This record gives sequence, C-alpha cells and structure tokens, in this order.
Amino acid sequence: MSVIDIHRAHSLDKAHAREAAETLAKDLSKQFDVNYQWDGDLLTFKRSGVKGHLDLSDSDLHIRLELGLMLRPFKSRIEQEIHSQLDQILTA
Repeated sequence: MSVIDIHRAHSLDKAHAREAAETLAKDLSKQFDVNYQWDGDLLTFKRSGVKGHLDLSDSDLHIRLELGLMLRPFKSRIEQEIHSQLDQILTA
C-alpha cells in the first residue's frame, strides 16, 4: 500500500476551511473519480484502489490517502495535484 500523507496549516475560520476542503474534494472527485462523504469534520474518500480521509481542525488540514497497486504509479501526480489545489484554495 502506498500512502500520501499531507498536513497543511491554515488560518481560515471553520466555515471557510470546510468550504476549501469541499472544493478540494469536488476537484479530486472529478479528476480521479473518487467518492467522498462528510462525517462531522472528517471527509472520507473512497473508490476502488483508493481510500482515505481529510481531517479538518481549527488550524490544520490533514489528508491521508492509501493507494492500491493499480494507482501507485500515479502517486506523485495525485500528490502534486493535492498540493496545487491546496495552494489555490487556502490562499484565495
């Protein structure tokens, strides 16, 4: 199992941080066909070959994705896309 584990500090209030996380989830859903669902402040991701979560706190976004065998070759692309999206949505 290949893991993507990203922590990103933010200074957004809870509502805007959740909005940013939702924007990220929608984009990842479109690009990588990933389903997502909120459970409180935890956003879970799932599809064949991928599972993970985004945990939202007052000062931090923590994303952890576990990639199955078929998606391992795309790890760097997925990780790069997450960083790119976070750069855009957390500075907007």
